[in-house]
Amino acid sequence: MAKTLRTSGDYTVKAGAGYDSGSGSNTIRLDARYVRIPGDLTVDGTQTVVNSETLTIEDQFIETNRNNSTAGTEDSGIFFNQGSSNHALFYYDAGNGEFQLGTTTQDASANSITDITLGHLKVATTPTDSNHAASKDYVDTEIAASAGGMTSFDIVGDDSTGASVTDGQDIKFTSDANLTAVIVGGSTHTITYSLTNNLTDIHSITNSSTNADLTLSANSNGSVVINDILTFSGPASTPSADTVTKLYNKTPAGGGTGLYFINSQVSATEGELISKKKATALAIALG
Repeated sequence: MAKTLRTSGDYTVKAGAGYDSGSGSNTIRLDARYVRIPGDLTVDGTQTVVNSETLTIEDQFIETNRNNSTAGTEDSGIFFNQGSSNHALFYYDAGNGEFQLGTTTQDASANSITDITLGHLKVATTPTDSNHAASKDYVDTEIAASAGGMTSFDIVGDDSTGASVTDGQDIKFTSDANLTAVIVGGSTHTITYSLTNNLTDIHSITNSSTNADLTLSANSNGSVVINDILTFSGPASTPSADTVTKLYNKTPAGGGTGLYFINSQVSATEGELISKKKATALAIALG
């Protein structure tokens, strides 16, 4: 039959020695189909184990790390027991200020997570809001659609000049320590960026194209100025005559300088610049 026990004050049930420190060996068992506690329930032990198969909680929010009083320095989250495998874990990483999920060799007794293998998060294939996480399938599809629908786009410099890139063309970037060029669409277009500062500490300028010229050009009426010694390294072979003057060095001959020139408008054969000493000797000889 039903029985009610009433008390006007606190009611304590003690089970064995050591109950005050939680070290008692006796058990208090409520053996009934249903146990209902209409008031608040506080458990002061170090562990609470719920063996029920289904846990239903009416609260809208669940708080973990309840007694934390520090400002954003403690990790907290939920462990998922995976048997003999590493635990699954979803938690807030206080040190990095971010949520992480994955697997860990640690367990729920840890004070902070120091070992985690990040896992995968599956989301809806198609996001419906700009702030939704996107799946890989969605991103791949969008990129493929954008690339497939692209006909061309332009790369434009700050002087408004540029080049158009169309489907199937490549954008290639080449550079060295001092100059940078953007080559667009293979050899179809080239954008060159000019330096606004003088080049310094340059020890060599080389043209790697076979038999190609290396041209030094001054702007407008300016001149190419050499402030120091101009050295010709190694005897050159006689170049073909052209309508421009070509200057080169060879073994000295009658002119005594070894510095030769050739210009088809002067002669089809080369001439050697004459030294002051040779010129003086010729002047004396010719009277």
